[in-house]
Amino acid sequence: MQAVVYGKQVIMHLLNSHQEKLQEIYLSKEIDKKFFFALKKACPNIIKVDNKKAQSLAKGGNHQGVLAKVELPLAASLKEIKKAQKLLVLCGITDVGNIGGIFRSAYCLGMDGVILDFAREFAYEGIVRSSLGLMYDLPFSVMPNTLDLINELKTSGFLCLGASMQGSSQAENLSLKKCALFLGSEHEGLSKKILAKMDAVLSVKMRRDFDSLNVSVAAGILMDKIN
Repeated sequence: MQAVVYGKQVIMHLLNSHQEKLQEIYLSKEIDKKFFFALKKACPNIIKVDNKKAQSLAKGGNHQGVLAKVELPLAASLKEIKKAQKLLVLCGITDVGNIGGIFRSAYCLGMDGVILDFAREFAYEGIVRSSLGLMYDLPFSVMPNTLDLINELKTSGFLCLGASMQGSSQAENLSLKKCALFLGSEHEGLSKKILAKMDAVLSVKMRRDFDSLNVSVAAGILMDKIN
C-alpha cells in the first residue's frame, strides 16, 4: 500500500535508511542542493508542484516543501514477532501522534517490537510521519483481540506487564528477560479484564498530584524501567 508522507526529517531518514520505499518525490520549493541531488539519485521521479497541490497532498500538514509517495511498512506475523524478547502492546491507543512518539521511544530504548490492536492501514502514514520514519525500523504486528494475545504471549513464555496509575509492582523485582508491556489509552487505560490477566502491574511514580501523563511520555518512562 502506498501513501504520501512529508517533512524533511522523515524523508531524510527514508533517504538514508529505506531508499527502496521512495516511489515519487514532490517539491514545492527550492531545497538544499546536496539534499536535492541525494533525493534524485535515490528516486529519479521528482515532481515539482505548487504550494496548493503540496498542501492538498499533505492534507494541510506542515510539509516544509518536501513530500514523498512511499510504500508503507508491512506488519509482521504474530509468529515472527513472538521471537522477540521485549514487546510493547498498545491497547485502544488511536492517536497517530502518540503512536508515532511511542515507536520512536521503543526503538531508542531497545524494545524489539510493537503490537497494535487495530489494522487500519490508512493510519500507518500518520504513524510513519510522527515516528519520523522509525516505523520502518521496528517490527510491528496486529492483533485485535488483546485477551487472546495475552494467552498466546504467556504460552510463549512472556511475562505480561500492565501499565496503570494503580500499579504497585516494582520492575527491579521482576524477571524481565522476556516480557511484554501493555499500555492503554490515556483516558481509559487498560480494561479490568486485561489488568486481571497481567502477571504484574507497573506505574509511573508521580512526584506531584496530577490526573495523568501523556501516554507516550508514560510509555517512555516504563520502557526505560524494563530495559
